[in-house]
Amino acid sequence: MEKGGIIFGHDERRCREFIERIDGSRPLFACVIASTETAKIPGLSAAGAMPEITDYTPPADVELLFYGKCKCIDGVPVTPDGIPTPALITMSALRLSGMPCFVVNGGLKVLPKVPFFEVGGSPGKDIRSGRSVESPQEVYERSSIIGRQLSKLADYLVVGESIPGGTTTALSVLLAMGVDARRKVSSSMPNNPHDLKMRVVEAALGTAGISFGSLQRDPFRAISSVGDPMMPAAAGLIAGAAEEVPVIMAGGTQMCAVLKVIESISPDVLSNLAIGTTKWILEDKTSDIRELISKIAPVPVLAAGLDFSSSKYSGLRAYELGVAKEGVGAGGSSIAAMLSSGGAITKDSLLREIEVNYGMLTNASPS
Repeated sequence: MEKGGIIFGHDERRCREFIERIDGSRPLFACVIASTETAKIPGLSAAGAMPEITDYTPPADVELLFYGKCKCIDGVPVTPDGIPTPALITMSALRLSGMPCFVVNGGLKVLPKVPFFEVGGSPGKDIRSGRSVESPQEVYERSSIIGRQLSKLADYLVVGESIPGGTTTALSVLLAMGVDARRKVSSSMPNNPHDLKMRVVEAALGTAGISFGSLQRDPFRAISSVGDPMMPAAAGLIAGAAEEVPVIMAGGTQMCAVLKVIESISPDVLSNLAIGTTKWILEDKTSDIRELISKIAPVPVLAAGLDFSSSKYSGLRAYELGVAKEGVGAGGSSIAAMLSSGGAITKDSLLREIEVNYGMLTNASPS
């Protein structure tokens, strides 16, 4: 069901109840950014024209949110086919709504040229090493402090993420924690490389000596062994804020791994959580976010009903073909922008703003 440009993707009753709690309220957007060497495995990620430049994608994404352009790279992050980052959607939602924005560094190779919260994380290693993330518990605890403080500044939080390669690390952590996510995580590419992801994950789990579900109640070991540095930072931020206010977990299947971590550590906050994604994730035939959520926790799944099929730009119409789909909190920020505006911001006005910004950033001609 769709209402006001927002799709009820899973558990309609809980979707309605969650929206009623936050409709017309003041949101705050936070984006957790991090990097992992896993993203450089050829064929895993579309977050950059070449695997080697994925270190620049997260900082460039958040620079776009603040400056309307990137400073650490020329242009904007694109897929190998030249399709722009979903941060373009988030930037447009933030600009239209006036939503405040904060950045948390979960662990980066390249720092952004914007202010950010530092939680002491380090860049992630290749998960095939079996030792991919340093000090996840300490990062979680520091991030939860930030979440509690940010919860005092707004009626609810929207928490997004940017980490190339994150669906592969999500798959490995979910399997380690007993959630059968095989062939269910999404991809920023139309052709989801499930077989490659499973080969990488099986190698990682084997090196770490982890079997399916053996770390069901040990999320920090799961993250430290086969996860990525976004996970403890996002989980702590979300759980800390959700002690006091509702939180939209803005993302696709990567947020399922974060949700599983929170379910294991802080189950009392689950009633304050919802997944906020895009219709492209819900409609993706190569993944299944509804099935994953049903295996983890009873939280609603909302989706922004953005439709780029009539866009005058081919680079945006490509989203309808399964490219990019979600990232940098695109779906959740769009949902919050619509809900906070009293109907003034719609999916159509969002598209117009996105097209204006796309044209300015890419110098593309309508096609």
